[in-house]
Amino acid sequence: MDRRLTLLAGVLVLAGITGGSFAQDKGTLEPVSLPPLAHPNDPSTPAKQLFGRQVVPANLAARTIGFYSHGCLAGGEALPVNGSAWQVMRISRNRNWGHPALLAFLERFAQKVPKVSHWPGILVGDMSQPRGGPMLTGHASHQIGLDADIWLTPMPNRELSRLEREEMSAANMVREDRLDVDPAKWTSDHVSVIKAAAQDPAVQRIFVNAAIKKALCREARSDRSWLNKVRPYYGHDYHFHVRLACPAGENACRDQDPVPPGDGCDASLAWWFSESIIHPRPGPQKPRPPLTMAQLPPECERVLTAR
Repeated sequence: MDRRLTLLAGVLVLAGITGGSFAQDKGTLEPVSLPPLAHPNDPSTPAKQLFGRQVVPANLAARTIGFYSHGCLAGGEALPVNGSAWQVMRISRNRNWGHPALLAFLERFAQKVPKVSHWPGILVGDMSQPRGGPMLTGHASHQIGLDADIWLTPMPNRELSRLEREEMSAANMVREDRLDVDPAKWTSDHVSVIKAAAQDPAVQRIFVNAAIKKALCREARSDRSWLNKVRPYYGHDYHFHVRLACPAGENACRDQDPVPPGDGCDASLAWWFSESIIHPRPGPQKPRPPLTMAQLPPECERVLTAR
């Protein structure tokens, strides 16, 4: 299953819709409200245009609905922009929303980071929109409140200004030839931080650039069990993407297939460094048509229209 997902990821990233570089796009100090849609009830209206205009959560019990790339979020909660060991980046995007399980994970993970590394804390990138659903720009997933991007740049030992949060960039961890990490930027702290996230029982997968996965395979010590959750994925040069499993008892949430057995440091990783993947053939790529409401779970209509 992972191989099929990675092939799909390649199509998505070449189509420019997975958000690999988007994550580092600058925000703004003066967000502009989107104009109302002329025909919001037209069945052909892309769902991203509807969910992208929702600025507050649905006043419903917290629930994840659907799959990570085909769903929505009821009763979303906002991660505070400042925490004891985290700070939210790109506040203007209003994507610091998630299921309570995701907020609980981020809080306990952030507090663990200073104990396992020299980082004072973490910088949190995109999570989900207030009601989840497809996003106007960037991600194909992040739709059900269980995905979060963590920058591979440590939180500084001070509160960042609003301008810094909108304009500063994380460090690119990948070497220019795409075959390994940049030794001038990669540290043992990166290994410790990613390992700490992977060891959390709520985490289903962590996506990183293949070069980062290679470094983790090389630098992991005797305990390698956590490497199983860390999967290579297109992009993710500047951040790692944490995905939680569906919360217990939430039957409307559809989990991703379990990760394959093994540490993932075998031939399946070598495939990512083949010439056709490192240097894909240039040419126009046909983007996938945007999702409509009819393609999302029926419950998402209630989430979208709830007061």
